[in-house]
Amino acid sequence: MSGQNYSTVSEFILIGFSNFPQQLLPTFFLLYLLMYLFTLLGNLLIMTTIWREHSLHTPMYLFLCALSTSEILFTVTITPHMLVNMLSTHHSISFVACASQMFFSFTFGFTHSFLLMIMGYDRYVAICHPLRYNVLMSTRDCARLVSWSWAGGSVMGMMVTMIVFHLTFCGSNEIHHFFCHVFALLKLTCGKETSSVTLGVILVCVTALMGCLFLIVLSYVFIVAAILRIPSAEGRHKTFSTCVSHLTIVIVHYGFASIIYLKPKGPRSMDSNTLMATTYTVFTPFLSPIIFSLRNKELKNAMKRSFHRTFCPLSS
Repeated sequence: MSGQNYSTVSEFILIGFSNFPQQLLPTFFLLYLLMYLFTLLGNLLIMTTIWREHSLHTPMYLFLCALSTSEILFTVTITPHMLVNMLSTHHSISFVACASQMFFSFTFGFTHSFLLMIMGYDRYVAICHPLRYNVLMSTRDCARLVSWSWAGGSVMGMMVTMIVFHLTFCGSNEIHHFFCHVFALLKLTCGKETSSVTLGVILVCVTALMGCLFLIVLSYVFIVAAILRIPSAEGRHKTFSTCVSHLTIVIVHYGFASIIYLKPKGPRSMDSNTLMATTYTVFTPFLSPIIFSLRNKELKNAMKRSFHRTFCPLSS
């Protein structure tokens, strides 16, 4: 590429859905719009219920409220622009908007992983050290853990975004994705340092995410060991039921992420890669409020009480 003149890129073209048949796009648009609206309403319902029900003012539900907030912000960062592009003929995004989208998507994505890790630690303390729970998980400590999660996500988002957008972009400005995905953007960069930066970004992301997953798994190793020491089957079931919703979200979160990022990529699989990416950016956030609402009996009952007080005040 010697002798090539590099032009300053002022905007990118998102072509993630460009290869799909045009008659299918309205169907995809409606499906993703409904899932997006449900994600927003479901998480807002969870947050409102936790806020109104004093019985839910505990560390576990404080973390769930923070998780719902990061879920909403993550989907707002990506999905609305994706929906607009699906029905628009103008698929461009400015350089600054692209950098902002990458920063916020990484920030809220990593915050989500850090919060899942903290929720695993919360379950570990509650089950393995119940007598010390109120000391180890005081309101002040919980607020500090949530703050560190948001701060850690912001640092990761800023670090990755600055590394990528410090590079030189040359040649095509077409991003083969429906949002400013880091690896799709790295394919548009040029220079000797591109391959090393790509490897560095992969190592940073994998180290952070796998570190969170390792600590979650370690927490559940101790949790399972403690549950197995409970003499009655009913006691074991009751104790484990407090972990089911969190464990399910962890499996869904990391399961879809693994399918997307470990799936072999090829030029002929571009359309399938686009659809697979929507499972992590649209479908996983859509499942989250469903799992927490259906698998958590205490939260489900609190939602019913809140609903009756709001819409049937005379009967309560």
